[in-house]
Amino acid sequence: MEKVLYITANPKAEEQSYSLSVGAAFLEAYRKEKPEDEIVELDLYQMDVPFIDADVFSGWGKLGEGVPFAELTQEEQQKVGRINELADQFVAADKYVFVTPMWNLGMPPKMKAYVDTFFMAGKSFKYTENGSVGLLGGKKTVHIQARGGLYSEGPAAEVEFGDKYLKAVMNFVGVTDYESVIAEGMAYTPEKAEEIKQQAIAYAQETAKRFAGQTVSI
Repeated sequence: MEKVLYITANPKAEEQSYSLSVGAAFLEAYRKEKPEDEIVELDLYQMDVPFIDADVFSGWGKLGEGVPFAELTQEEQQKVGRINELADQFVAADKYVFVTPMWNLGMPPKMKAYVDTFFMAGKSFKYTENGSVGLLGGKKTVHIQARGGLYSEGPAAEVEFGDKYLKAVMNFVGVTDYESVIAEGMAYTPEKAEEIKQQAIAYAQETAKRFAGQTVSI
């Protein structure tokens, strides 16, 4: 049995969201393939995901100086403790499914805040004399993203910073098995929006079958 984190970042209802609709189809297909797996659904807009702020930096600084966690302020304890909790949960998982819309050429701020909770030296990567080394090798990622415009090719591809960013992050922490399921162009060609959605759902279902394959630890 493997542990899958299914991470969504969209405040809309599923029926109002292309990314969540495609994600739901992926999840249903995956469950059919691997019903024994543990799937943990994280709706970031319904969770406490701390932003890195002055309290977090202050708490980290104190801990680095040897101050006991119990002596941090209440705000420092709450935020630093929550970040550690989310990081440990992420590291313990075997597979990751991220579901996001493209917002302003990137991703929702809640997803960036979540990435900041696990993108941490000593947790998901380490520094060595030869540079950084990811600690999460052998795991898998799928990113399901919806884009109103067309960003897969042409000049607009240069300004797509959501999928590119997430792929770079996951590669940095050692997860090189990375697939993207993209639904795009719905705003550009609204008359084809439903067709685009159904094509993305079909591709997501096929991707789920591949994703259900066994993870090989390294």
